[in-house]
Amino acid sequence: MTGRRRLGLVAAGATLLAAAPLSAIFGSWTWIMLAMITLFLIEGAAVATRTFRFPTWAQGLSMGAALLLALTWIFPSGNEIIIPDPDTFAHFADLIRQAGEDTRAYGVPVPDRDGLHFVAVLGIGVVAIAVDLLTAVFRRPALAGLPMLAIYSIPVAVYPESVPAIPFVVGAAGFLWLLVADNVDRVRRFGRRFTGDGRDVDVWEPSPLAAAGRRIGVIGVLVAVVLPLGVPTVNGGLLARWTASSAGPGGAGGSGPGGRINLFASLSGQLNLSTTVPLLKVTTTEKEPFYMRFGVADVLTENGFGHQSPKGGALSDGLPDPRQLPASGNAAFDEYSATIEVTKDLQQNMAPLYTYPTGVKDLKGAWSYDPDQQVLFSGRNTTREQKYQITYLRARYTAAQLQQAEPLAANDPLRAYTATPGDPTVETEVARLTAGKNNDYAKVRAIYDWFSKENGFKYDLSAPSTGKASEIADFLTNRTGYCQQYAAAMAWMVRAAGIPARVAFGFTRGTPGGNGVFNISNRNAHAWTEVYFQGFGWVPFDATPTAGVTGSARSAWAPDVDRPAPVASSSTGAAVPGVDSSGDPGAANGANRPEPGTNTGSTTGPVAEETSWTGVWVAAGIALLIALLLVPALSRVMVRRRRHAVTAPAAPTVLSATGGDTITDITVTGVAGQAREDAHAAWDELIDSMVDFRVPVDPTETPRITAQRLVRDLSLAGEPAEAATLLGTAEERARYARQPLQGAELTAALRRIRSGMSVAASRRVRLRATLLPPSVLLSWRLGLAEWSTRAAERLTRLRDALTRFNPRRLLTRTR
Repeated sequence: MTGRRRLGLVAAGATLLAAAPLSAIFGSWTWIMLAMITLFLIEGAAVATRTFRFPTWAQGLSMGAALLLALTWIFPSGNEIIIPDPDTFAHFADLIRQAGEDTRAYGVPVPDRDGLHFVAVLGIGVVAIAVDLLTAVFRRPALAGLPMLAIYSIPVAVYPESVPAIPFVVGAAGFLWLLVADNVDRVRRFGRRFTGDGRDVDVWEPSPLAAAGRRIGVIGVLVAVVLPLGVPTVNGGLLARWTASSAGPGGAGGSGPGGRINLFASLSGQLNLSTTVPLLKVTTTEKEPFYMRFGVADVLTENGFGHQSPKGGALSDGLPDPRQLPASGNAAFDEYSATIEVTKDLQQNMAPLYTYPTGVKDLKGAWSYDPDQQVLFSGRNTTREQKYQITYLRARYTAAQLQQAEPLAANDPLRAYTATPGDPTVETEVARLTAGKNNDYAKVRAIYDWFSKENGFKYDLSAPSTGKASEIADFLTNRTGYCQQYAAAMAWMVRAAGIPARVAFGFTRGTPGGNGVFNISNRNAHAWTEVYFQGFGWVPFDATPTAGVTGSARSAWAPDVDRPAPVASSSTGAAVPGVDSSGDPGAANGANRPEPGTNTGSTTGPVAEETSWTGVWVAAGIALLIALLLVPALSRVMVRRRRHAVTAPAAPTVLSATGGDTITDITVTGVAGQAREDAHAAWDELIDSMVDFRVPVDPTETPRITAQRLVRDLSLAGEPAEAATLLGTAEERARYARQPLQGAELTAALRRIRSGMSVAASRRVRLRATLLPPSVLLSWRLGLAEWSTRAAERLTRLRDALTRFNPRRLLTRTR
């Protein structure tokens, strides 16, 4: 391999190593597999053009074409045939637009998104072409470090914390590899090296100067990586960050593992858009529905509220029914259905739902349901332009019933939702508000009622917020903000009172359109507080002033504090549907809630239909598997029939042995040639039967010796022994005698000897000989090996022909 081709391969490998820092951005390794495929095609085009000594412009053009074809094949629009067309480029533009939206909607690490993957693969491919040309063509490997550094600058710019050091070390190693490879190639081009005594030195033999250079390079990389760990900074340095305890799931702004949506950032982005963007169209049988939710933030640390990755079973496994759970005994439920249509502008991996869905239908892709968070999520699919139907339950309870809720036990797992970062100002205010309150609901109502206009709270969408705890404390002081500050502040204060609370994200009911239709836009993006009550589950409280929220709804247990309704919190009457029933009891999340991933409810309605289709596909798969397993057995039967078919029925005297089972009659005529063919066919069948029943076959033995060994090893006697002797004699005379054995009942002899081998074999061997005959599998392996040999020979001839062809006659040679 010439130096340029070798340097091109090293450049591709160095580019792949330089892309290692992108692992800090993506939540999985799919991107690197796509990048490897793209680099393989690009470098393959480069090696091919350099093999035939194409000019420089042709080399660059071929690599660009390879990159375009790789992007077309990996991210197809669905209309092209191998090569890109105008629809392909329109699809590429749409992917770039999607990537821009995803960068605003997701926190790192991001999930597997086509737009983000496209931008990453495109960038790595362009960098690979630049590095290849700078290294292999222009022989400037040091300059190749600039495009490689451009890859590293991406995670540095978007990562909220410092980029991990290991990916940087991997990228630096790739750059050093590139420099070393170029130096070695330069030495080879210059000539041989000799020692002082005239001894020839191999190019890879270390020299003192090269060893010193390697030591300096290693020490430099180590100093660049290790030194920042001990340097004190405003945040304590990298070492302090590594040794400090984690902020918990979600972290600042609620971005955590798995590329989940940054709920606070997403909410702020929707509310701050200058235009109104339609997101959902909901048609429901509920006259006055409550809010539609898609996520929760349930971890509170010094960095604010964060959300954990949802965990749960597949949607096809069914959804839990809260009416069948003990924790729902204090609440009544009404059942409704809704059709949800999502526009192209709402693209996320958590689907909007009303509380307590019992069935979901027509949602495309692989989705799972977390019964604890009541979140429908997917790791691969999004809600973009989805249309699906749901059935759901609406809880009914009154304020008087919530007053009867028992406090949680001290060791209840839900006590984890009472953790707070601890702030003296907040704790003092909570203690003042809850003084003298003798039940959890009274404490929550005291905190809820405090967020009123009389206490100086007002709605202001321009107030900045990232969800951090310090900003929540500031909000409680200046008392100006919008829904996410109100929801987070109330949840914090309720937790400080020792009651589980979390923040829910979703949409208000939207704008009524008639006939049960509600139109939801970005103006309806909202956050509210959910408080857990024993026996009722997660109950919603919206402390945000209704004047600032489009489509706001209130309930009897949490009325509008700025405009009190006649119904008091002590009402004992039945709740009015749509007002009092706009609750979220969340009984599935109670003390007896099921473990994530378990199916505790019945599969109702739409889910049952999905399950039936699943059963059909499973049955079809099992049938296909059985058919594939029967292929060897059927092949064995067909071979046996072909060998024993009648080939010369016109002879005057016909001696035939009528066989049973699966062996067809062998007709032996008076014609010597036909008798010889029948003897060979019978012997081939005997050898295959020996292979099937695990009887050793020695090709060096004569037919008579093989027959005698068969009788001896299997302890055959009577008719099976006579049959083995007859078959050996027939094959021996067919091979060596002038006249073959004629008139022998070979078919009957085969049946007897096969029966004798079956009796002598174990049950397992007999079963395998019937279902998976080893003779058939051996024949397939030999055929595959022969085909591979022929293919290799053809490829060798093709390579030799291409080698003799020199395209330099067609192109101008440039150096």
